[in-house]
Amino acid sequence: MAEAVEANLASKGRLLVEAGTGVGKSFAYLVPAIRRILEKRERVVVCTHTISLQEQIFEKDVPLLKAVIPDEFTTVLCKGRGNYMSLRRLRIASEKKSKVCHSEEEEHSLDLVEDWAYETTDGSLATLPQLPRRSVWEHVESDAGNCMGRRCPTYDKCFYQSARRRMENADLLICNHALFFSDLALRSKGAGFLPAYDHVIFDEAHHLEDVASGHFGIRVSEARARHVLRSLYNATNGRGTLAGIEGAGLPVVEVDAAIAACLDAQAAAEAFFDGVWRKCEGGASGIAQSGRVAEPDAFDNPLSPALGDVATRLKLLRERAVDESLQFDLGSAAQRVTDLAAEIDLFIGHGVEGCVYWIERNRPAYGSTRPSITLSCATIDVGPVLRDRLFNMPVSITMTSATLAASGDDFSHVIGRLGCDEAKTLALGSPFDYASQMRVIVDRAMPPPEDPRSIRELVPRILTHIEETGGGAFVLFTSFRMLREVAERCAPVLRAAGHPVFIHGEDGERSQLLKRFRESERSVLFGTSSFWEGVDVRGRALRNVIIAKLPFDVPDHPLIQARHERIEALGGNAFRDDQLPRAVLRFKQGIGRLIRSADDSGRIVVLDPRIVTKFYGKRFMAALPDGVEPEIVP
Repeated sequence: MAEAVEANLASKGRLLVEAGTGVGKSFAYLVPAIRRILEKRERVVVCTHTISLQEQIFEKDVPLLKAVIPDEFTTVLCKGRGNYMSLRRLRIASEKKSKVCHSEEEEHSLDLVEDWAYETTDGSLATLPQLPRRSVWEHVESDAGNCMGRRCPTYDKCFYQSARRRMENADLLICNHALFFSDLALRSKGAGFLPAYDHVIFDEAHHLEDVASGHFGIRVSEARARHVLRSLYNATNGRGTLAGIEGAGLPVVEVDAAIAACLDAQAAAEAFFDGVWRKCEGGASGIAQSGRVAEPDAFDNPLSPALGDVATRLKLLRERAVDESLQFDLGSAAQRVTDLAAEIDLFIGHGVEGCVYWIERNRPAYGSTRPSITLSCATIDVGPVLRDRLFNMPVSITMTSATLAASGDDFSHVIGRLGCDEAKTLALGSPFDYASQMRVIVDRAMPPPEDPRSIRELVPRILTHIEETGGGAFVLFTSFRMLREVAERCAPVLRAAGHPVFIHGEDGERSQLLKRFRESERSVLFGTSSFWEGVDVRGRALRNVIIAKLPFDVPDHPLIQARHERIEALGGNAFRDDQLPRAVLRFKQGIGRLIRSADDSGRIVVLDPRIVTKFYGKRFMAALPDGVEPEIVP
């Protein structure tokens, strides 16, 4: 793998590498990357999807290599601007604490931030202590629209500027996919914050399509709109940016007019999102049950004009302000309001080409009786976008993951979806002896998932397999609904038998669940999507992975629907060309949870009979590691 990566760096080419667990992917691309840095003085960017892998590379892999490579090179962990505290904004927030904080808990949280500010060396969220109200961070975070640059009195001490200088001088930059694609989207507008680079390496590259799709789209939540406006003025407690600023020499009548405009906009936001919800619930023309919005101008929009009025009044106050810090505060607030209005207009007018538009209905906000609304749009086919904005760049691009080929060395699905037509490919297995380490059991007698008896039949089988291994089990589902139905019946029995049981979505964040899972060899975890991948549990703690259902995408999600329509319109077959390869890749990720080292052993249990009863089942069987022969339970 290292030789293939080295050749790709030298030729400024495009390379896709599937490397099984245990290959040592990070060393296979870091060693040639560092060699390129030292011999050619070129800059390399390494991008991961998860923070955990990002930290592993920065804190473990690179320091190990530095210990054995005699020449010097510099490495920086890149974070978005909002991860850093602004000392100037912290001082202003502290001085106006009673106005900007909305509760005593927020005031206490701001006090804790202030105490931390005297001790921190990096000023980033990574070292921020636990706060009762994390929302106070917005009052102190570094913000491009609120940055005074060299005119800032704290410029020489600025944590973000220090990080940026380190980034500009670093040889090896480590960031996540989201940051990279944010930068890529900004570059199309002539901006961008990453320094120029010669090579980019994507680890966990099977996520690239989804990350890119979202970053070239729109996402406006009702919660964001409410927050932007209430941070300006909250009528409940009389706090916010506009509270008390007449004391800064601004005309009272103009401040009052801005507050009135803000309250009008809050009412308009409530009316707008109420109207969106009513049309979705009422099955209005052009709005599908899934929330997909087929035509532009489907909703009345009293909100954007109201936001425009707020922005105008904020800009007027900015011109009147004498204090330079206040000018930046008001200017930044005006930009946030303007951006919000522009995104809403783009969504309603379907102003971003090549996208699918839909409404998400989420949990109700506190005190509300209806779902909270999010306006979403995403690029249907990112291939042309990435071909234009990423693969046309004069840099080498290396993409690697444990799961890229749908089967064998067939990379056609990922190549087609990403638009990297000229990419070379390499499929590598794993050094592990799966034939002796892994047992695969397929239950042919299970009713298929669409059968009404399916859930009832799943429960005793899951309990039996857990009992046979004494716990140490992941039970993987494709939806929270199915997970809850099964866990509700299994959990009391398992707990009565002395098994610690952890339920995804109910018992804490993913990292907390994993930490607690590892503490007992008898643990059982019921998980959905995020537990199919990126989870590394070694040793006896995990010796049983139970797959309740083959991981096909939910076909009625608007983005999936639109992708399938696009494929069919171009003469393809949506199931064969998209649905099946995606499910096989996710299946490979799921079974990849079991064997994480040469000493691991255990069983994979598949409780979906379609793997042996349907014509496409052989594609899933082919995804099993070499040498592993499944046991079919009749």
